[in-house]
Amino acid sequence: MNAWDYLSAKAGQLLETTAFPSMQAGNLIMIVIGMIFIYLAIAKHYEPLLLVPIGFGIVVGNIPSVPGMPLSVYDEGSVLRYLYFGVERGVYPPLIFLGIGAMTDFSTMLSSPKLILLGASAQVGVFLTFLGAIAIGFDPNEAGAIGIIGGADGPTAIFLSSRLAPQLLGAIAIAAYSYMALVPVIQPPIMKLLTTKEERLIRMKPSRQVSTRERILFPIVAFIVCTMLAPGAIVLIGMLFFGNLLKECTVTDRLAATARAAMIDIVTVLLGFCVGASTSAPYFLKRESIMIFALGALAFAIATASGVLFAKLMNLFLKEKINPLIGAAGVSAVPDSARVVHMVGQEADPQNFLLMHAMAPNVAGVIGSAIAAGVLWSQLAS
Repeated sequence: MNAWDYLSAKAGQLLETTAFPSMQAGNLIMIVIGMIFIYLAIAKHYEPLLLVPIGFGIVVGNIPSVPGMPLSVYDEGSVLRYLYFGVERGVYPPLIFLGIGAMTDFSTMLSSPKLILLGASAQVGVFLTFLGAIAIGFDPNEAGAIGIIGGADGPTAIFLSSRLAPQLLGAIAIAAYSYMALVPVIQPPIMKLLTTKEERLIRMKPSRQVSTRERILFPIVAFIVCTMLAPGAIVLIGMLFFGNLLKECTVTDRLAATARAAMIDIVTVLLGFCVGASTSAPYFLKRESIMIFALGALAFAIATASGVLFAKLMNLFLKEKINPLIGAAGVSAVPDSARVVHMVGQEADPQNFLLMHAMAPNVAGVIGSAIAAGVLWSQLAS
């Protein structure tokens, strides 16, 4: 074969070695969705730290692989496959919980322990959705992984689905992070529907000062109590309270600073990008994915409503009334749910500052969702 014939043959094969022949309509749909995520993050400021990595990961994950070249998260030996290991095996979520613990101040919750109940009540959405998922045909393990979306806690949803339903991991992760990002859109209508103008005007007394000793003892005691009740939550709860102890003990400031800054940023980038890259159309665009998104929306709405309604119930027995809006912060989208509560409260009264009060059920919701995941894992894995 002369040089001209060789070049002609290679030119004919050139198209076959590009991604174009394998590109399907589903891939194009997912690439558009990825671009929408990036647009919402940049133009609307919807959780940009999550949506930019996830959105670009979706674009990357939907460029078809060339036969014989391991490129995607599903190809053995590919670089993305190794990065995805941290998602698939549940390594990244506990590291994120370590960073969350190192940046979380539990003082408002400790100053008013009754508000912990609001974080617990929001987990109703998790268990009702669990039952609903079973009713429409998902097996119990899949239903448990889907139900945890109601906690609005992406790392917990990823961790539990990696344990119970790894085949649904991509859809559950995208659903959980999507609803976390859309907290400012989803929650306000529910909060306004379930409260009156008079209730939204309720002002709450400032929180009491919490001592350093209380703040140091809390993560130790709370870890022991929570994990004795739900041993399945040891990894998530353990890392959360370990991070908080690093922050509060004052002698490990360097470790706490690293955990809440550089480390959590690195893990968030890897987690978001890898979750997005796992949404390759052949694996993601299925009937189950649509059902998961619908159930996730229901779970999140129920969790929000449960927190608000439980706050109204508590007011029937309290002399010092609480603003029922803060019940919506019982989901563990920290600190976005607390900010939404503050925003809705200020629409009714610009001088009503609910942010710090809302942080109490908000951080309680983080603990609650981790415990709920531990309960589901321990019950369903046995």
